Amino acid sequence: MADSEPGIGKKILSFFIKENDEPAQQDTGTSKPSEPQKPAVSAKVSNTAGTTDVDRKFVEHFVNLLEKANLPGPDYFEYKQALRNMEGLNLGEEKLFQAAWASFKAMGGVQDTTILKTSADHYLAILDKDRSSFLKDVEKAINDRVGSLQNEQKKLEEANAAFTQQIADLQKKIDENKNRLGQISGEVTEQSAKINANKDSFEITYKSFVEQISSDLTKINKYLHN
Repeated sequence: MADSEPGIGKKILSFFIKENDEPAQQDTGTSKPSEPQKPAVSAKVSNTAGTTDVDRKFVEHFVNLLEKANLPGPDYFEYKQALRNMEGLNLGEEKLFQAAWASFKAMGGVQDTTILKTSADHYLAILDKDRSSFLKDVEKAINDRVGSLQNEQKKLEEANAAFTQQIADLQKKIDENKNRLGQISGEVTEQSAKINANKDSFEITYKSFVEQISSDLTKINKYLHN
């Protein structure tokens, strides 16, 4: 797709998710009476295969990533659009892929399926590189947030073991530290849950994108012959 073509991001988005026409129900409990009500947007959307729900924020992240990495000229995404355009023809899968290839060739004068394979591999590499970067950020976040809390927890527990041997005027300090330990335990659980939930959501969305492209590649290799 040429970078100047309007609606590239929206087209890429449509290749990977099914947009729900009905907005999620708005929670008005915290809204002021004078504030206009805006339709809430569901955080989860279904992938086009209908096999799983993926996180909207990561869908938008991947779409923006692929849009910026879009190669000039006809490639995998144009072929994907040709497939979409012919879905209503009730063709078998093999015929559908072959008909879309004929349409794609007519569009750009391309005669070799290599462009589909190389461009799809290009987008898979972009997604994989982004995943590696994301997982490094996750690891750093765990070390920074949870690790520091666990270190504090350990130091306070060791300090309390010493305080119990001291005179009564240290009892107040011991009680204060015990209260803080209770808070830290909750914070460790909360931060771990948030980070891991975010990671799981990323992985589900990533897997959906990779499976979609990989599935198309498999079918391209199976049905399209030079």
